[in-house]
Amino acid sequence: MHLGKAVRLRGPDYCFAEDDLYTAHFSGQDSREIEKIFFGQIDSNGKRAVECFNDFTHPFPSAAHDLFNPMLLYMSTQKLRTPKGLGWLKNKLGTDDKNVLLGAMIDIRNLHCAIWTECVWQIADTQDSTTKFIISDHPITIYNRELGPRAPECRGDNDPDIWLQGAHTIFPLSLEKVLILTNLSWVRNPYQPAKDLRPNPEPMRSAIFKFTEIQIQRHLTEEEVRQINFIILSRAKQFVGAAEEDWVFPERYVSKSQWNTYGHGYLLMPDPRPLSLGGTIMWGGGPGPGGAMDEYGRRPWDAGFENPNTARLESSTLYRFKGEFAKLFGPYRRGRSGDFGGFQMDPEKDDDEMHNVHLSYLPKSYKERRTIRRAKYKSAKSEE
Repeated sequence: MHLGKAVRLRGPDYCFAEDDLYTAHFSGQDSREIEKIFFGQIDSNGKRAVECFNDFTHPFPSAAHDLFNPMLLYMSTQKLRTPKGLGWLKNKLGTDDKNVLLGAMIDIRNLHCAIWTECVWQIADTQDSTTKFIISDHPITIYNRELGPRAPECRGDNDPDIWLQGAHTIFPLSLEKVLILTNLSWVRNPYQPAKDLRPNPEPMRSAIFKFTEIQIQRHLTEEEVRQINFIILSRAKQFVGAAEEDWVFPERYVSKSQWNTYGHGYLLMPDPRPLSLGGTIMWGGGPGPGGAMDEYGRRPWDAGFENPNTARLESSTLYRFKGEFAKLFGPYRRGRSGDFGGFQMDPEKDDDEMHNVHLSYLPKSYKERRTIRRAKYKSAKSEE
């Protein structure tokens, strides 16, 4: 018996292309119009969008406004158009009819756009790591720390759903930069079950995005890059590619059994310290009708709009998480967003006063709570 090499030097046409994948059949004739016309425009605009976000800075470039929707459409289509994506669609629709699958793919090409719009965006880089990112034949990778590679929900062509609370979307923009999208509800409360549905999980709707909240300048360590590469490898269908052979084997350095504890469980988390509560946006005063939408895409007539119970819970958990993050990673920020309208960035490092403020959000021990209560009692008695 002759065993083939595990790693071969191949071009992208061999590993990341499949003949007639998008060829439709009508009356005995083959049609490649989907690939030429439909994907042609998406890929052309997507290339410019990826290049723009790969170089994204604060203050953000004006081109980002024009390329945001093409970026989302490119990513959403990329997730659906791969052999793994079409396999997922086949299982959902229960049909092998290629024409039906291709038609459905076109119809739901915006499936992921609204939820990704409401995510916290982070662009991380590998400037502190000699290992760079790998790519796979399913380039949009979803990670959920409660859904490892052996989970039933991830077998075959399945991925964790992006409308689950703990979903992170990973998309390498280049060898050295990666886009990570995380549900806002998960950043505000990472203490809830990661497999629960996020608020307003309905995907086919409108949403609003704030460019100033994109976090940049997170410099990943070698270990973190390898962990991300292992996640990408685990979600691939068949092929992965890299500029160096060693990068294709992240499992040499990363344990699958630690899937839920990478980075203390926060490997892909944006820094919560720049985040605030609320987020409802209102508009009106012009010739058209006014309106409002909260940070989860709910309108005033939708259930859960500006839910006070959710607001109270997230107020508690977000500040607790800020304290935990400060304790775990120190005063240096793991990502910097735009401040003052995006014309400057959050500080690279919190000063001692702000760092201590964040640490003060940590839950107190019973002894500390008792001391605080006694101090408040003495203060109240002295004022009488």
